[in-house]
Amino acid sequence: MEFLSPLFSPQSVAGSAFVIMLVSAAGLAIGNIKLFGINLGIAGVLFAGIIFGHFGLDINHETLEFLRDFGLILFVYSIGTQVGPGFFSSFRKEGIRLNLIAAGVVLGGVAVTLAAARLAGFDIPTAVGMYAGAVTNTPSLAAAQQTLGAINPEAANSASVGYALAYPGAILGIILTMVLIRRIFKAQAAGDMLQVQAEKAAAGFTTLSIAVENRNLDGLKVGDIPAINELGVVVSRYYRGGKMAVAHDDTVIRAGDVLLAVGNEVNVNKFTLVVGSKSEMDLKKLPSRIIYSRVIVTRKEVIGKTLDEIRLESRYDVAATRVARADVEFLVSDSYVLQFADNLVIVGEEDAVARAAAMLGNSPKDLNSPQLIPAFIGIAAGVLLGSIPIALPGLSEPVKLGLAGGPLIMAILLSYIQHIGPLNWYLPPAGNLMLRELGIVLFLSCVGLKAGGRFFETLLNGNGLYIVLFSFLITVIPILIVGILAKAKFKLNYMSLCGVLAGSMTDPPALAFANAMNPSSNLSAMSYSTVYPLVMILRVMSAQIIVLLFLR
Repeated sequence: MEFLSPLFSPQSVAGSAFVIMLVSAAGLAIGNIKLFGINLGIAGVLFAGIIFGHFGLDINHETLEFLRDFGLILFVYSIGTQVGPGFFSSFRKEGIRLNLIAAGVVLGGVAVTLAAARLAGFDIPTAVGMYAGAVTNTPSLAAAQQTLGAINPEAANSASVGYALAYPGAILGIILTMVLIRRIFKAQAAGDMLQVQAEKAAAGFTTLSIAVENRNLDGLKVGDIPAINELGVVVSRYYRGGKMAVAHDDTVIRAGDVLLAVGNEVNVNKFTLVVGSKSEMDLKKLPSRIIYSRVIVTRKEVIGKTLDEIRLESRYDVAATRVARADVEFLVSDSYVLQFADNLVIVGEEDAVARAAAMLGNSPKDLNSPQLIPAFIGIAAGVLLGSIPIALPGLSEPVKLGLAGGPLIMAILLSYIQHIGPLNWYLPPAGNLMLRELGIVLFLSCVGLKAGGRFFETLLNGNGLYIVLFSFLITVIPILIVGILAKAKFKLNYMSLCGVLAGSMTDPPALAFANAMNPSSNLSAMSYSTVYPLVMILRVMSAQIIVLLFLR
């Protein structure tokens, strides 16, 4: 840095910004390097910071602290806005079991961490850093460092060293555990993959033209057809007397009509048995003024209202058949509540569809224009929430959610609610990704620079090898035990199990490995996203509790 001294001081804001950008760029480049098909990803920034820090590259202390904490806030807030819309729905039906399994992994990791600290004599700051690195969870490291900083600022560096030494082995350990479980349950795993492929073929939505041959249905309304709601089938249009029209729940059907049914292939086939038989006439290919179009919900006035409340069908003579939200598509009814960025499929005459689309907004550019006022309000509210002391039984000091937990929980709540009056907390996917990556890169750059002075000394001359070994055990033991139990006792699908294990470690490379085993299935990704929000909160809280309970 001496050659740059004529331009700026290393301790100046300009010097600090230059170093952080240099570390970030180098770290991202390191993270993209693949060895045996595995790369460090975003963790490469941490190791770049360690290397630069080891060679004495330094920046202003106050600037480093600010950038680290500010990066953390951006990172966890963007995570919250990403997982918030589906957070509470993840606890329904199968989601409860998956989250309990993931919670078992978290508790197991805490238990093994404390056992390792006792057996090998690690101090609590190092142990909690090992815990965060062994489960590849950066927010838990940040939460632990915040709690440690209030007790002993120097101890925070020990946590960073423990994290850095544990992280590479953790990525490998999770993948090896998935492979080992697959070998143990070889026949079942193979069967699970075949089952997933069969379900994939039957999944999604199909349309079928059905001739009404059941005389008992003559004069009945569409909404009163037996089992139509139970099967989750929607009738979008009907053909009678040479004319096609949009079908509504109160449309009266006659024998000889042809209905266009939309739904899951299996359920549509069952619906056909109730109504009649497949018609030789394909209504989708028949020349008609009836069209279908995808419409994006962007108008503020309709957000939070049901389709019945906005009188979509009665006002415009159109039918809403299904919607895509957060990459998941499902059928809708009149009670469906509209949310910002919903992608509705609407059926009707071209003019009617155009008027309905205008009423719903249908402005794609609005999806790429985030509202900054709600974002700033949300972050401020998250910082405030994280600063509130929470007294827990058995703890001498109150727990704070801190800058890791407060913005995370607030973002989950606000993005789930989505809007309050004119304020909308929707964050476009591209904007969310940019915010998240910027935040974590800033955080890891600063953490690496601060830990660089002690990392190689601990690795080469201290107990670094023991830290690596015991961290690997913290990674493997909980997921191996819980994974075998979930497969043997609960008969969990192997692909779903891999998603749960990757999610319980909040580890994207492990999820990528699981997806690569069966590219045609999204079961691993769905399980990962189901457990991710709860696991993130548990990791943040558990890291703080370890420090408060066991640091003397």
